[in-house]
Amino acid sequence: MAQRRVARSPGIRVAIVDDLQLVIDGLSAHLTVGNYGITVVIRARSWADLVSHPEFPPDVTVLDLNLRDGLHLATKIQALRTAGSEVVVMSRHADAASVARAIQAGALGFVPKTDSGADLVEAIRSAAVGKQSLNGTLTAAISGIIASKSPGLGEREQQAISLYSTGRSVRQVATEMMTTEETIKSYIKRARRKYREAGIELGTRVLLRQHGVREGWVDPD
Repeated sequence: MAQRRVARSPGIRVAIVDDLQLVIDGLSAHLTVGNYGITVVIRARSWADLVSHPEFPPDVTVLDLNLRDGLHLATKIQALRTAGSEVVVMSRHADAASVARAIQAGALGFVPKTDSGADLVEAIRSAAVGKQSLNGTLTAAISGIIASKSPGLGEREQQAISLYSTGRSVRQVATEMMTTEETIKSYIKRARRKYREAGIELGTRVLLRQHGVREGWVDPD
C-alpha cells in the first residue's frame, strides 16, 4: 500500500475547487479564521487552474461535484490521489447515487453544501490521515448501492458523451473538441453502446442528462 502524504507545516494544505468565487471565498475564510490547523493553499475555479497551480498537489482537495468541465468525476479523483492528494467532494445535492459514485471512485468524504462548516473541517481532517468521513445520513443513503460496471470508454468518447449530456449540440461538441460532427456522432454512438453493454441505458437525451447529473457532468439546476 502506498504511503500516505504527511501534512507539512503550517498544517493540512488544502485546495478548494468550485466554479463559484463566492463559495471559494466563504469556505476559505471559514477554514482560515477557525484555527483548525488547515491552510488553504489553492483556490481554483476549474480543473485546469488546480493542476497548474504551483502549490499542487495539496494534502486534501475539496472538489465540487458539478464543475461542468466534461471530465469524469472518477478520472479527477483518481488523478488527484495518484498525485498525492486525498479528496473530499462537496455538492449542493447529495443523492445516494452521487455519494456512492464519489466514494467508490476513491473520495474519502462527501459534504453537502447544506451541511455545517464543522462537517467540512471533520471531513478534511479525516481525509488528511487517510480516513473516510461520512455522516450517518449519507452512510445510510448509500448502503446497498452496488457500483455500476465500468463502461470502459476511451478518453475522447468520455469527453464527447460528457459534453453532449449537458445539452450541447453535436456541432457545439465538435467545435469544443476541435473535430468533425461525424466524429462526435461516432464517439457518442460508441459510448452509448458501451454503457448499454455495462447495463446503463443512455439512449435518450433525458436518460443521458439524468446520468450526467449523477456523474457530476451536468449541474442539477
